Amino acid sequence: MSEETHKKIHDEKHLDKLTIKELRDIAAEFPHERAIHDMKKEELIAFIKQAKGIKDEAPVKKKKHAVKIKMSKLELKAKIRELKGLRGQALESSEKEKAVLLRNQISRLKKISRRVIAV
Repeated sequence: MSEETHKKIHDEKHLDKLTIKELRDIAAEFPHERAIHDMKKEELIAFIKQAKGIKDEAPVKKKKHAVKIKMSKLELKAKIRELKGLRGQALESSEKEKAVLLRNQISRLKKISRRVIAV
């Protein structure tokens, strides 16, 4: 691939990463009605894309994970109390691994209950 082709592809994909000075140099190559030095970075990028015929791709929005609520607030609280009792028994009988697992389950349920309350 020649340098010229490589540079063209690089410019099209990475206009956002270039500095304003570099964008002004690129924009000066195209005929323009408005002063390039008065444009902001976003305007320069839009002008260059329009001049080169690059279609603006819609930014990909990250989707938030949908929270599947299986239990009500009261059921969650009851399950947390139950797990706390089991954790206490595990600590008394020196079952550290079981106690850690129960603590993690309690933590997860507390986070879920906060989401349920917020909804």
